[in-house]
Amino acid sequence: MGFAIFTFCVVFLLIVSGGLLLFYREEMLQRISEAINPQQPKQKSLMSTIQQTGLSIGGVVEHFENVLPKSAAEVSIVTTRLQRAGYRDESAVKIFYGSKVLVPLLLCVLTLVSGLIRFSPFFVITLCLGLGFLMPDFWLGRRIKTRQGKIRRGLPDVLDLLVICIEAGLSMDQATSRTSVELKQAQPELCDELSIVVLEQRAGRPRGDAWKHLAERTGVDCVRNLVSMLVQAEAFGTSIAKTLRVHSDTLRTQRVQAVEEAAAKTTIKLIFPLVFFIFPSLFVVVLGPAMISIMESLKVFNQ
Repeated sequence: MGFAIFTFCVVFLLIVSGGLLLFYREEMLQRISEAINPQQPKQKSLMSTIQQTGLSIGGVVEHFENVLPKSAAEVSIVTTRLQRAGYRDESAVKIFYGSKVLVPLLLCVLTLVSGLIRFSPFFVITLCLGLGFLMPDFWLGRRIKTRQGKIRRGLPDVLDLLVICIEAGLSMDQATSRTSVELKQAQPELCDELSIVVLEQRAGRPRGDAWKHLAERTGVDCVRNLVSMLVQAEAFGTSIAKTLRVHSDTLRTQRVQAVEEAAAKTTIKLIFPLVFFIFPSLFVVVLGPAMISIMESLKVFNQ
């Protein structure tokens, strides 16, 4: 058992060292060129250091993605999920598959270091491999849900600004471009998607197709409804400003109804903590002294 653990650690260290050497090859060449042609050193900021560290870690993880077998359909689904989470780089898919290989190995190493593997080696290693393989999927799903929630909450504000821009005399395309710039700080997720819509329209894609791609990228139901309304308004020649205003009011009404529904569900959700935690404590406090007195009285009576 000790020899197997030692072999596993040696192989893991060799793989990590190989990945580091492959990734830092360009950096070593840059250092050699700087030594040959010295220039004035530039001071690096904290943000650039953090970004460089993240790129270094991502570059190491990328080298593990070829270990897993994957089909074109599976890669397409993963790419769509990554886009919905806000990751559009070409290296995002490689980092995702590399993490599905590297995370199980890290969990196994942690169990070896902590000593948990002594209880049941087969069960612990199997659990680490399974959890490590599924953790990137869980994290990505959580990331998608969080980003979709931000898009859903920020859509009414974006629609209001679109209505203001259109009523001020701008076209739909110009209003979309202006909104994606003005609300970049307040609603970065949705404005990022709108900027892609603007770029697609500038590249020559029809407006309807660009907005349909927005609905596919986000995967949010209210965005799909918005795109359908815009396509119908453009097809039938109705007022886009009125359509956007009505849709914005509908979204705010739905938000209020969702809050009221959540408030109404609290009475049902409180039943379980009341029954399992609060009521037993009340019974012990209220009936405990009476039960003790009854038991003492029964003892005296039996004597």
